[in-house]
Amino acid sequence: MSLTVRPAVLEDAPAVCALMNAVDVVEIGRPETDLHTVEADMAHGETDLARDSWLACDDNGPVAYGIVWSESGGEDIGADLYSLPGRDEAAAEVLELMETRAAGKAAAGGAARAVVHLHLNARPALDTALLERRGWRTVRRYQVMTRPLSPAVDTVPEPLAGLTLRHCRDEDDRRIAHALAQETFAEHFDHHERSYEQWLDDIDAARIDWSLVWIASVAGEGDVAVLLSRDDREAMGWIRTIGVRAAARGRGIGGHLLRHAFGTYAARGRDSIGLGVDTENASKALGLYEAHGMTLHYAVDTWEAVLPAVLQADQESTRVS
Repeated sequence: MSLTVRPAVLEDAPAVCALMNAVDVVEIGRPETDLHTVEADMAHGETDLARDSWLACDDNGPVAYGIVWSESGGEDIGADLYSLPGRDEAAAEVLELMETRAAGKAAAGGAARAVVHLHLNARPALDTALLERRGWRTVRRYQVMTRPLSPAVDTVPEPLAGLTLRHCRDEDDRRIAHALAQETFAEHFDHHERSYEQWLDDIDAARIDWSLVWIASVAGEGDVAVLLSRDDREAMGWIRTIGVRAAARGRGIGGHLLRHAFGTYAARGRDSIGLGVDTENASKALGLYEAHGMTLHYAVDTWEAVLPAVLQADQESTRVS
């Protein structure tokens, strides 16, 4: 059976989504990838699909998909790789192309090396021996955590003394939400400063319901925290960002924002809500989420490869084997 590897195009999004959901079923037992999420990633303003993506197909359709990007403009390169079980030959071919492109992107940004981070389920469909043979290693673990919701139990809490919440009513509030997100995540692993316009692209702002993005203010101190959530995932409500300024931590503000989200989503008819957390988060966020009834859904490992940066001419875009 012949294998073709070519750049992806936006019209491939439904097939890529189906591939990702097939991987989801293997790794977590059910499909949890939404088409609009795939479309947003493929259409991101900083992604050149013709050079940054690869779709491996055999006679029956896609079997592997890879994409790389750079938020830093320098040595740090992000990557995703999805492969059906038993199709490691396709994954290996896509991975080689990803590494080559990552090295070129880093070189184009003036870096001497590419530090590539690839996120994989801790129990992946992909055989990780493929990565180990190529010098990749795990450097971080994240947890996707979930919590069941019930309107009988989860109600919007009364405000804490001196604390007020407001949703992002206008452009000024959205810029404040961006600034708070950048400040509160500045010391987190793999965080890169993002301009307001880049952040809007990152969060797929065209689909955001801004009434589900809340800013917390403390009397006499101003705006101190933000929670960005979204209700456009089929599987569950989702908290993308929750951040509290360092000077305001330890006062229950993060927990209050969580409970506010729980109550809001329960009232909207959602039966579960989820988020992702770095298990080594310096702000001890994992403990906060566990204390509020969130439990492990699945774990994700960050794999890292350090490659010499090499400027390249356009690489071959299509291969048939």
